Amino acid sequence: MIRLSINVMAFISGFSIMAVEMLGGRILAPWFGASIYIWGSIISTFLVALAIGYLIGGKLSLHNPSLRRYGYLFLSAGISLLPVILYAETLIALTYQITDDPRYGSLIASFLLFFIPAVILGMIAPYSIRLLVTSEQTSGFSAGILYFISTLGSALGTIGTAFYFVLYFEINHIILSTSFAVMLPGIICVFSKWRPNDAR
Repeated sequence: MIRLSINVMAFISGFSIMAVEMLGGRILAPWFGASIYIWGSIISTFLVALAIGYLIGGKLSLHNPSLRRYGYLFLSAGISLLPVILYAETLIALTYQITDDPRYGSLIASFLLFFIPAVILGMIAPYSIRLLVTSEQTSGFSAGILYFISTLGSALGTIGTAFYFVLYFEINHIILSTSFAVMLPGIICVFSKWRPNDAR
């Protein structure tokens, strides 16, 4: 049951990362256009942030990993998405005043809006693997399954957001729903006392 729950949460994490990333283009477009510069800025921001998140998450997973701390990552990720709703217009406007160059302006705006949420979401993958691994013999398989599920979530998040959600819902509503979707399993995990050693 724990293994299934962690895989489901990894799916939600992957889905959320790409949902927010796809919305990034819609958020920045009114100010900086929809050129390749915009997507280059967004993708670069997410890649750097996720890389840092993987590193930090892996480090955190070495110190008394538990489902409760895992839940805190999800709560933090969900909360970190709320400023995108509350302050996106203000931050982008300030950035635009500094530079209206679509390259550097969009890069700065992407960093301000999405860097912290992407870092926290990136921390989830290595922590998930640590919770799933119960022996050295199965560690590679557990990691493979988790990355398969997480990447599948990312693919569905991309298609769902780009093909359907933006057609029927406002951007802020999608981000708010994503925030709640990430926080809900986090709240459940916070009240759990399960630790990886319990599976052995």
